[in-house]
Amino acid sequence: MAKSEYQKMLAGELYDAGEEMLLRMRIHARSLMDVYNKTAYDKMQREMLLKHILGKMGSNADIQTPFYVDYGCHIEVGDNFFANFNCVFLDCNYIKCGNNVFLGPSVQIYAAHHPVLAAERIKGPELASPIIIGNNVWIGGGAIICAGVTIGDNTTIGAGSIVVKDIPSNVLAAGNPCRVIRNL
Repeated sequence: MAKSEYQKMLAGELYDAGEEMLLRMRIHARSLMDVYNKTAYDKMQREMLLKHILGKMGSNADIQTPFYVDYGCHIEVGDNFFANFNCVFLDCNYIKCGNNVFLGPSVQIYAAHHPVLAAERIKGPELASPIIIGNNVWIGGGAIICAGVTIGDNTTIGAGSIVVKDIPSNVLAAGNPCRVIRNL
């Protein structure tokens, strides 16, 4: 039996993002985000909406508006999660954040990516790879976390960093491309 475009997406294979089911899922997520981004700071209302937007949410999650997702249902956040203003999660594959993860403003987490060869890219199919962010991680404002990356526990990512490769636990890492600066 042939895989659906959804199954291909989550398997990290080329998939057609314009397929009807995927399109409906994104439209649904955008309608929920629209409501979420228009809420006043009402913790109970936001929590209720986040439970519908996110795939899994621990206790005490706080996501400032505006907040943007592709699907939402592929995002898992642990306890005491905080995302400051203007964060973007392109969750075409799983994005898993542990406990005590804090994101500065305008952090972007991209599980989506595209073929690097122009001849393949212009055909339209896309790719997606999971992202895992460990426990007790701080990601500074404006950082971009790219597809397929794992960030270890107790790590700090400097503001404006572009994370294209795995970052180990217990380090301070920063730069473009992001690299380990020192052990913590």
